[in-house]
Amino acid sequence: MAEFVAANMAPLMFAALVGFLLMGFPVAFALAANGLFFGFIGIELGLLTPALAQALPERVFGIMRNDTLLAIPFFTFMGLILERSGMAEDLLDTIGQLFGPLRGGLAYAVIFVGALLAATTGVVAASVISMGLISLPIMLRYGYDRRIATGVIAASGTLAQIIPPSLVLIILADQLGKSVGDMYAGAMIPGLVLTGLYAGYILLISIIRPEAVPALPLEARSLRGAKLMIRVITTLVPPLFLIFLVLGTIFLGIATPTEGGAMGAMGALILALIKRQLSWSLMRQAMDTTAKLSTFVVFILIGSTVFGLVFRAVNGDLWVEHLLTGLPGGQLGFLIVVNILVFVLAFFLDFFELAFIIVPLLGPVADKLGIDLIWFGVLLGVNMQTSFMHPPFGFALFYLRSVAPRSDYLDKITGKLIPKVTTGQIYWGAVPFVIIQVIMVGLVIAFPSLIEAGLDRGQKFDLDKVKIEIPALENSDVAPPFGQSDDSANDIMKQLQQK
Repeated sequence: MAEFVAANMAPLMFAALVGFLLMGFPVAFALAANGLFFGFIGIELGLLTPALAQALPERVFGIMRNDTLLAIPFFTFMGLILERSGMAEDLLDTIGQLFGPLRGGLAYAVIFVGALLAATTGVVAASVISMGLISLPIMLRYGYDRRIATGVIAASGTLAQIIPPSLVLIILADQLGKSVGDMYAGAMIPGLVLTGLYAGYILLISIIRPEAVPALPLEARSLRGAKLMIRVITTLVPPLFLIFLVLGTIFLGIATPTEGGAMGAMGALILALIKRQLSWSLMRQAMDTTAKLSTFVVFILIGSTVFGLVFRAVNGDLWVEHLLTGLPGGQLGFLIVVNILVFVLAFFLDFFELAFIIVPLLGPVADKLGIDLIWFGVLLGVNMQTSFMHPPFGFALFYLRSVAPRSDYLDKITGKLIPKVTTGQIYWGAVPFVIIQVIMVGLVIAFPSLIEAGLDRGQKFDLDKVKIEIPALENSDVAPPFGQSDDSANDIMKQLQQK
């Protein structure tokens, strides 16, 4: 038995981790306990030395000193302040009025505002809950199909996963050892393309089933003409200012992602102060939630560090490498299998857990196969976005379920009885958007330039082909003996410059 365990430590560790997760054990503690347990077994079997444990404190303090992870609390705090300052409500009301005359206009407004909120808040929960509270009652009031209404709200909220400043892109950059700024730049175009695909789906529905996405009636469009244009401009200025403050400074190289997050948090506080929404209660709620999320991330990272240290010590990284590099099809075969694996695991794990457990195992293999890790990270980010939309465990669906009406209610504007929104309608509404996200994964694989176009890599040089040529000296140009001090050396340098 001991020989079998010693020969199969890596697969046994991985299987035990899966067992812990399926039992519902907290991810951070499952990772840490698994690593410690198999570490002790490895020491008892003579596979590992007790000195291995001495590396753990340095690893943990390394996490605490990681400046990149500071961006997470900054962006989380910024998003929470903006969500509670009423910016989302103003945007949805104004853009809804702008697109109101079109079939599916409210759905277009939700997609557009979802992209804007993604580029300012970076928090899925804030976007989904805000749009669910504000837009869903209006959509139900004017006869939108419940599956389309709930699906578009949940999907638009998940754009915060892929459009910078996304939290998952920060984690992916950290786990892959790459720049957060490069990861943001690479993800921008895929995020915008995905937004366009959502809008294209609504356009298709408006043609095939126009009754499912009706236009707003005339009496519901209170803003028109110049008044509407002025309202649109004044409403769009604050989020666009924040987008430039955060993303513009990062892309221009003026600020690091952490500094951009700090400026965004300060900008959010200023906007809340201007709107007279800033209060001690708001600050306390935002700080409490930020502290909880940051602690959650750090604990998972510590657990994954303990697991990863022991897993690599028993050659688990080599086991995963041999398993994946032996797949048929080379790079393409690897990408197909990895994306199917991540898609399936997303039914059970959220994006934080996927990023900390799976990415450290896949990154070295992708690098060895010659796959650009920035491109690979953005691809995984697009795929992990489906974890928020998968029935029955998608968090975006849970967020929407928490604010959608659970029973019939009387609408205050029209006086009509509005039927409730069922959980089944929310789940079925998510399915078309999950399919769109899978299509987006295929587009990224088929067209790598979607990511590479956003990266400014500068001029590339092949160092293997660089040649250094020194002009040959003539007989009269022979350098003086070592230590000789005369003007012949200066003459030689002048001749070399002339040549």
